[in-house]
Amino acid sequence: MLTIILLVVAVILITIGLVWLVDKFIPAKFKPVLVILLWVVIGFLGYQTFMSVYEPIQFNKVKNKRYAQVIERLVDIRDSQLAHRQVTGKFAKDFDGLVKFIDTAQYTITQRRDTLVLDEELTKRYGGVETMKEITLIDTLDFVSVKDSLFKSSDRYKSMMFVPTAPEGTKFEMDAGFLEEDAVKIPVFEASVKKAVILHDQDKDLIAQENEVVSVDGVNGDALKVGSMTEVKTNGNWPKTYGDSE
Repeated sequence: MLTIILLVVAVILITIGLVWLVDKFIPAKFKPVLVILLWVVIGFLGYQTFMSVYEPIQFNKVKNKRYAQVIERLVDIRDSQLAHRQVTGKFAKDFDGLVKFIDTAQYTITQRRDTLVLDEELTKRYGGVETMKEITLIDTLDFVSVKDSLFKSSDRYKSMMFVPTAPEGTKFEMDAGFLEEDAVKIPVFEASVKKAVILHDQDKDLIAQENEVVSVDGVNGDALKVGSMTEVKTNGNWPKTYGDSE
């Protein structure tokens, strides 16, 4: 971008120089037309220089605002999926199942306690001498609604599958399954949306540049996402400037 700006500024300076040369050496009868044309060129190039700076600034404002809205939905999706795994042992593959789970599921509130009980086998082995053993008991104390725990009185989970800044009805892509590590199946999930979908009505060249971002302060890659189908992780790919990704 800096190269373009410098080029446009150089052309403007050259054009101003031409205006001076025209005024100095061109016959008087041709001067008015040529001077007007050259000033039109200067005005056009000045406008192009301004827009080359202004458009990226506006693009970044729109981008940051929309990313923040999308990330709020991705966080809701992640929290819902983590609750689903806690209760069922796996992640939901689709939004219909995830929403139904939130509407109906409950957390079980338990308490673990250690206690001593008679070890009948050892007591018998030692000729009737009472021998105790320690065991852990898990008591169920209560049940709590997943919906109330995550969303309280809000019903925003019913629309968390829709990308808020995309054309109406556009949904996040989501999948779930298992990864096998050391013969152990570990549940994984991923929810994502392409940057081009979020920024669908913005300048295509600026979107292409955004897709190539590699920065600690930016969202790397061509999509915003949370979780992964190839790694065991549930964090998002956005930097802390947009909020906690963990």
